[in-house]
Amino acid sequence: MTGAAPPGRLARSRLLQAGRLWGRRLWRGVLDALLPPRCLACGRTVDEPGRVCADCWGGLRFLGTPCCRQCGHPFEFEPAVDLAGEALCAGCRRSPPAFDRARAALAYDAASKPLILRFKHADRTDAAPAFALWMRRAGAELLQEAELVVPVPLHPRRLFLRRYNQAGLLAQGLARLGGKPYAPLLLVRRRATPSQGRLSRRRRKLNVAGAFAVPPPARRALKGRRVLLVDDVLTTGATLSACARTLKRAGAASVDALVLARVVRARP
Repeated sequence: MTGAAPPGRLARSRLLQAGRLWGRRLWRGVLDALLPPRCLACGRTVDEPGRVCADCWGGLRFLGTPCCRQCGHPFEFEPAVDLAGEALCAGCRRSPPAFDRARAALAYDAASKPLILRFKHADRTDAAPAFALWMRRAGAELLQEAELVVPVPLHPRRLFLRRYNQAGLLAQGLARLGGKPYAPLLLVRRRATPSQGRLSRRRRKLNVAGAFAVPPPARRALKGRRVLLVDDVLTTGATLSACARTLKRAGAASVDALVLARVVRARP
């Protein structure tokens, strides 16, 4: 038989593969004994890395339908549709965001906040693969239709201090899961902005106005493409809208947004 491996070589190859697998399991056992995997939220010991314990998992609120077609805000009940056959929340009807659609995996609340803060500020970058899987489920349609996956950028000064961009880790994971090009240099933050944490909706919008730019060399790659913009948390949508507006002015055909968590507004 032409091209067939000799029986001895085939057996040796299988033994090597089995040895590598056994070695990885042994090394994993040693690591788990020395540094047992911890819950991404509370720090309790769990069975495998990148997991959430049962108590923390039970407290998480995963988001889905029904929701606003544009910003993804969840509805308590299936809403009536407008003349175009699309359900929009009052906020999007009153003041539409610059992005076309947004979806989130989680509600940003007391249960998810520790999870996200550990990832963002406590070097829990091992959480990124699990978070990307959650986000892919929440935004499957957006990821499928995207042609480029772009993270919301940090200013170079903040990136130096933090050492990693959490949005970049999420975007990289999503691009890998969806088989899409990851474009971390397509959008830059050219102005260092104060934290949005304590600002009002109006102040948030002013804070990020003009803060983002598409470098001239990147415009050709962007022109006519459908962009998936990735961030960790959506609060008012000011940052995502500023980024989407910048990308569209530089030639993007559309900009959708996918985030790990979003603030859910209380109903009056």
